[in-house]
Amino acid sequence: MKRYIPFFIIGFILFVTVGDKVLPGALGKYSIQTRIALNNFALNLFPTVKRPKNPNARTEKQLEELEQKR
Repeated sequence: MKRYIPFFIIGFILFVTVGDKVLPGALGKYSIQTRIALNNFALNLFPTVKRPKNPNARTEKQLEELEQKR
């Protein structure tokens, strides 16, 4: 059984990459769905980091307040 594992892995990679172009009907649709699911899984592994629009806004606001007090 161990000697068949590389063939299963290669077959799965081929199914995901070119299955929709080669396989007929429902199998091609399953290939597309599998690829989309794997893409979404990979994208969700890394959270999106929302950077502030103006990282210096707090400092600028404090400087303005300081200048107004003078």
